[in-house]
Amino acid sequence: MLNQYETVFIATPVLSEAQMKEAVDKFKGVITDNGGEIVHEENWGLKKLAYPIQKKSTGFYYLIEFKAPGDLIDKLEVQYRRDERVIRFLTFRMDKHSIEYAQKKRSKVEQLKKEE
Repeated sequence: MLNQYETVFIATPVLSEAQMKEAVDKFKGVITDNGGEIVHEENWGLKKLAYPIQKKSTGFYYLIEFKAPGDLIDKLEVQYRRDERVIRFLTFRMDKHSIEYAQKKRSKVEQLKKEE
């Protein structure tokens, strides 16, 4: 049985667009190569950090929602730790309420896009 997870990582702000895409593709690959399935992803772009991390005050935020077996999380987080582009990450298992909330939020965004 697959659990549903949400992971957000913050990459160093010095990356080019291509380097950021490469980092995203790498982590998505870790998920899909290990039996995971990507449900949704969002590029939140460059944001100000709440406090400086490694002397940086901004970072590129990226969210990936995915279904995966539990042992995949360790593999993913090892890759985050080994990658010098990543300055912070957080992964958590979504319960049914957070899954419903995420789906509602997405359909609301899609509805707004249609109305434009």
